[in-house]
Amino acid sequence: MGLLTPLAVRVGSISWLPHYLPWIVKVDDGIQKVSGGRVDLLTIAGLPSVTMLIPGRKSGILRSTTVLAAPVGAEWIVAGSYFGNPKMPVWVYNLRAADTIEVEFKGRHVPMRGRELYDDERAEAWQELRRVWPNFDLYEQRTDRVIPVFRLSPA
Repeated sequence: MGLLTPLAVRVGSISWLPHYLPWIVKVDDGIQKVSGGRVDLLTIAGLPSVTMLIPGRKSGILRSTTVLAAPVGAEWIVAGSYFGNPKMPVWVYNLRAADTIEVEFKGRHVPMRGRELYDDERAEAWQELRRVWPNFDLYEQRTDRVIPVFRLSPA
């Protein structure tokens, strides 16, 4: 966690923020492009993040998505929260369909497998995510859908 993490948590809890997600993503993409992929909004905020390169389930084209992630040893826990939006993020469908993906962390690319978690295993992973980003509870309250949680493990 960094100096800006408390501010990021506070800003991330604002209920109208998801409406600006397309612009936030554009700003984040710009920061990543200028920094050669070394910096994104989450790292500026002192939060752990990974960039997942996932093949499109229909096209096979690699799609890049940066998400907040909870590190657990050599693995990562990620959630398809989409700020509590009622829509499921597209990357969730692609990850469910992919055998392997590529995960980038601090410039290092690692082939990984994503496994969706359920029941007790999901509940345990959810607690890990909440330790990193308490706003996951708010996102859960904002939506009627079950927020999918995945464990990314080295392939």
